[in-house]
Amino acid sequence: MEHDDDTNPNAVDDESRRSAVAIAYSEQDVAPRVVAKGYGLTAERIIEQANAHGLYVHQSRELVQLLMPLDLDERIPAALYLAIAELLAWVYEMDQEDRERKTESKKDPS
Repeated sequence: MEHDDDTNPNAVDDESRRSAVAIAYSEQDVAPRVVAKGYGLTAERIIEQANAHGLYVHQSRELVQLLMPLDLDERIPAALYLAIAELLAWVYEMDQEDRERKTESKKDPS
């Protein structure tokens, strides 16, 4: 239930609820795009699904607030390219390091 009444102690403010935005990027895309977003239980489900599929979950309230106004399947606006590019570069680096660790552990079964 949503309320516009700020004096209601039971009112739910979107900014105080858990929120999540999922983005996807492939080389064919001009820019990353929003593939899922939501608040509350929907946000929790997005995060659960990301974790279940081994996807990285980055926690940034500020970035989520900037992405929430975008529609599903909408491309990230140019103003956010740098922030998203830095995040994706870091995620790719972490993924590469994880793959290297897995390769090394297969070579050395100790």
